Amino acid sequence: MKIQIPKPFTFEGGNRAVLLLHGFTGNSADVRMLGRYLQKRGYTCHAPHMKGHGVPPEELVETGPDDWWNDVKGAYNELREQGYEEIAVGGLSLGGVFSLKLGYTYPVKGIFTMCAPLEIHSEERMYKGVEEYARKYKKHEQKSEEEVEKEMDAFDGTQTEVIRRLRGLNKEVRENVDQIYTPTFVAQGRLDQMIDTSSAEEIYNAVETENKQLKWYEESGHVITLDKERDQLHEDIYAFLEGLDWKE
Repeated sequence: MKIQIPKPFTFEGGNRAVLLLHGFTGNSADVRMLGRYLQKRGYTCHAPHMKGHGVPPEELVETGPDDWWNDVKGAYNELREQGYEEIAVGGLSLGGVFSLKLGYTYPVKGIFTMCAPLEIHSEERMYKGVEEYARKYKKHEQKSEEEVEKEMDAFDGTQTEVIRRLRGLNKEVRENVDQIYTPTFVAQGRLDQMIDTSSAEEIYNAVETENKQLKWYEESGHVITLDKERDQLHEDIYAFLEGLDWKE
């Protein structure tokens, strides 16, 4: 059975543009509610899908950070080509890591990260996370238990290389985050068990801007955009964006 996967979106709202980036194994649904919230307040929001995301897990493990970075750059350039001169960028988890990379590579108005890791705290946890994602995807396709187990046996171990590459991406961004002079807002769920939450403080301390904020969300886990405090997160990101020095 073919399953319905959320699609990339562009919500047109105004001349101020915000690039929204999803997390590893995620898709645009990670940031859809945030995008709608900001659109209603005058921001145009664009959320791409990185290669290998929103498709069967066998395709995910055939991709890596170079592919995803090309998609992030493509989405940024798409906004520029559409006439948006000022672009802020924010993302969840992996999307937050790429938001930082975009911030020291291209001109951006502001950066916000949400539960973004600067290093992989536990490869075993990441390994199991991809496994859980694959199993959930296959069950959502309404495959039989026998089919799921057969395909999972074949899938097992294939995620090793993509996780290795993820570690390399995190190392690269960690070594360059002090090149960021753009206003930065760092959001971190206190109950996040997927990443080492000390990354939030590391990002906050490393960015070379006086206009920076770090906020902890005491009742939220890793997917903070869909958790209990998402409404507060929306308000905080909007306040951060409103405080930037936009031309109009």
